[in-house]
Amino acid sequence: MSTEIRIKKKTVNTILKSYREGKKLTMLTAYDYPTAYVASEADVDMLLVGDSVGMVVLGYENTINVTMEEMKIFTKAVSRGAKRPLIVADMPFLSFNRCVWETLKNAGELIQSGATAVKIEGASASVLENITNLTENGIAVMGHIGFTPQYINTLGGYNIQGKSFEKTLKMLDEAKKLEKAGVFAIVLEMVPQESAKFITENLNIPTIGIGAGKFCSGQVLVVDDLLGRYPNFTPKFAKKYADIQSIMLDSIKKYVSDVENGKFPSENEVFNLTDQEFEKLEKYSNQNS
Repeated sequence: MSTEIRIKKKTVNTILKSYREGKKLTMLTAYDYPTAYVASEADVDMLLVGDSVGMVVLGYENTINVTMEEMKIFTKAVSRGAKRPLIVADMPFLSFNRCVWETLKNAGELIQSGATAVKIEGASASVLENITNLTENGIAVMGHIGFTPQYINTLGGYNIQGKSFEKTLKMLDEAKKLEKAGVFAIVLEMVPQESAKFITENLNIPTIGIGAGKFCSGQVLVVDDLLGRYPNFTPKFAKKYADIQSIMLDSIKKYVSDVENGKFPSENEVFNLTDQEFEKLEKYSNQNS
């Protein structure tokens, strides 16, 4: 009998079980195989193939330029590396709020690319209708309210949401509608901690906070912010656990210097002929010089 231990893939049911048991949920973005592999080894609960890939990997100004084709490519890469975490793929701008059939088609393609669930921003009537249709057709959905990056042009910038009693109640109403539509969890982004706590306590599904304080059911961060890999800025709500950008810069500078000074490649990084073959080469060279 094989002694190999089979790795159990996390599912929506196991995530909800952890939530009901009071365990804080962990989530990170991932866009490639090696990051997904390491996050899986670290036992992160969920990986988000976020449309933030547009900014931190593709160099776009914001997330609204990300396409379905791009999301499918990155989802496939992450799915190959993540053996344990539940994989959630962002549905990009305008891929889910036009018609029910198109939303179902796009979500289905992300699931076929390796995602376990999709994430959809907003809670408008059309979005809620499409979420209901997705869940009724067997596609798990994570909601996203508060600051929703795909609505950047109508929100007028990177602004904190739910900063008043009335706005908090409105956000709770959106969250309850999302819950009724069938989402298994909701991301709360850039929301005052007290508002996020109030919303979390009045739902029967987990909330995943990003810039929403410590009282959410779990947390998500952009992995490039966590590792200090994104050069442009680090949001106030992100904790930088490493400074990979400085390490990369220092390493590449050393490489450039070693090449220019003849230190790379050294004998440790080259392949050699056998003495017999080298002698033949020298003999041939001498005869034809």
